[in-house]
Amino acid sequence: MESGVSAGGQAPAPGLGLHRFPNGCTPLSHQVAGHKYGKSELGMLQHPDGTVLKQLQPPPRGPREMNFYNMVFSSSCHDQVFLELRKFLPKFLGTWAPTTAPNELYLKLEDVTRRFSKPCIMDVKIGKKSYDPDASAEKIQQQISKYPLMEEIGFLVLGMRVYQFSSDSYVAYDQLYGRGLTKETLKDGLSKFFHNGSYLRKDAVTSSIQEIEKILQWFERQSKLCFYASSLLFVYEGSSELTATGDSQMPHKPTAPKGIRRTGELMEYNNNIHVMGSTENGMMEASVGQSLSNMYALHRKDCFRAHQHVPLHLKNMDQDHSICKCFSLISPGQPNGNEIKQLEKNFIQTSSMLPKPPEVAVRMIDFAHVFPSNTKDEEYIYGLKHLISVLKNMLDD
Repeated sequence: MESGVSAGGQAPAPGLGLHRFPNGCTPLSHQVAGHKYGKSELGMLQHPDGTVLKQLQPPPRGPREMNFYNMVFSSSCHDQVFLELRKFLPKFLGTWAPTTAPNELYLKLEDVTRRFSKPCIMDVKIGKKSYDPDASAEKIQQQISKYPLMEEIGFLVLGMRVYQFSSDSYVAYDQLYGRGLTKETLKDGLSKFFHNGSYLRKDAVTSSIQEIEKILQWFERQSKLCFYASSLLFVYEGSSELTATGDSQMPHKPTAPKGIRRTGELMEYNNNIHVMGSTENGMMEASVGQSLSNMYALHRKDCFRAHQHVPLHLKNMDQDHSICKCFSLISPGQPNGNEIKQLEKNFIQTSSMLPKPPEVAVRMIDFAHVFPSNTKDEEYIYGLKHLISVLKNMLDD
């Protein structure tokens, strides 16, 4: 087996069975990158209420991270930069201390994986440097030696836990695996996170790219904070319907109807109705566009032959739910209000039967090295862009 790779989940820490966890807490079963500090060095804990407990690190790292969360999630915060940042972080629920050790402070955080049945999890450190401006020369050299390619690549895989659908088991990859990745092996090494043992989950890759791009947009607009040694936590559902049915990579691409142009994964129809989908990953959404009246006008001009171009599985649906029925109900003249409502109703019912995109979450984590700034965080931006580029290259294979 490869270095840094293990079957199953995470091994328990030495002496784990002898340790008494505070107030009914348990070790977090799905952590992938360590985060072990404090006297016991047992890593992050799971509170009985389902939240995650991260023990506060020694100063200055711990207080700095706590101040960051307090600033962003303060009820009196009105700064749009921080308000927008909240949606990219696990929810912060304050601090917590066990009754038996009131001086042992923990950050109480949302468990991002909680809503997933078979969560596939990856921790990726982002940025060209994993040390902050206050680091000593010795600390800088130590961090560089851990992964000399960090400045060139812009990110480092700290750990992965991947559900294998065929065997109903997990494969884990630790920090040694990530540090062993080179420029030449980076794409294949990272693709293991999206491989379920049978095929590449291109649907999860696509959704992950979309989530990273949202974070990138935030970074390109803000110049208040710089993030060092901070990570992105990736989670996607390993037992989704797409995986279970083997539809993650559809072999046949539907023909674009006449009058519709295909641009990558976007099928447009005069900016009025669009179907966004990856014909390689089985993901397809439909949405009603600007105006159903305009759609009707196109129908009148014979630009839309719904009965000829609806996918086979939609043609076989009950006609009351089909796109064909939508248009057959429209009279030859200008449509009245009832006809427009019927068209909208039937179209929405049809689109709701299309496969849904996979459950994917991408959150920023680890803020012990966040510093105020008055410029863009170009090194973090560099890492995000390169990560997006590598993931997009996966879709080209």
